Amino acid sequence: MQLTKEQYEKMTPYLSTQRGNVRISNLQMLNALLYMAENGCKWRGLPAHFGQWSTIYMRMSRWSKNGVLGRVLEALKEQRNVRPAALSMDSTSIKVHPDGTGARKKNGPQSIGSSSGGWNTKIHMLAANDRQAVKFSLSPGQAHDVPEGRKLLRQMGSQTANVPLLMDRAYEGDANRRQAQARGMEPVVPPKKSRLHPWQYDKEWYKKRNQVERLFRRLKGYRRVFSRFDKLDGIFMEFIAFAIICEILR
Repeated sequence: MQLTKEQYEKMTPYLSTQRGNVRISNLQMLNALLYMAENGCKWRGLPAHFGQWSTIYMRMSRWSKNGVLGRVLEALKEQRNVRPAALSMDSTSIKVHPDGTGARKKNGPQSIGSSSGGWNTKIHMLAANDRQAVKFSLSPGQAHDVPEGRKLLRQMGSQTANVPLLMDRAYEGDANRRQAQARGMEPVVPPKKSRLHPWQYDKEWYKKRNQVERLFRRLKGYRRVFSRFDKLDGIFMEFIAFAIICEILR
């Protein structure tokens, strides 16, 4: 797959302006990233027709520090102006390849932790539908979901008022439900069996939570998201954002 001219033009206004003697265009850069995202190859494994791999890596590193692809994603979401009937919240575990470990802490955040299955990263996501994420974040594999759920909810604005929030049971803590209600959202989540005072929830609405699970399935079609090869959160999050962009543009 390669980006078409029409797809690229939708992204152009939000990409970094190229100056000086630039050998690799932004379109060539994005198609190189798309090849990597789909095939999960090493940076050194990029086919030569994309250009020097080290040049592409350095530009991706700059983009990750400046949040370029995250900015493109936010702009495309505003263009589409999707009004979700409900929001879905869930997490998924990503296996970390041995090449993705071992970076120095001073180099940047690394949400990688050891769980029963080995080294893992969790992607936490609020989804509007099966192609569009509203917010997402990373946590180490062994971390509990509740604190990350609160972080995502704190980033939400008032535009989601009166929208049901369909949460996986792992997020059903009192603080998360209060956070959702404070933002005008109706939390729809089954109580844990250990609850002394369980509540009623709309089971028909809750069936629609599979929107976020279907989005995870689409994103894991990109091998660079299915497995984590990147040591630093910044670059890994740029690949996740780019995969979401590609799904929006399809």
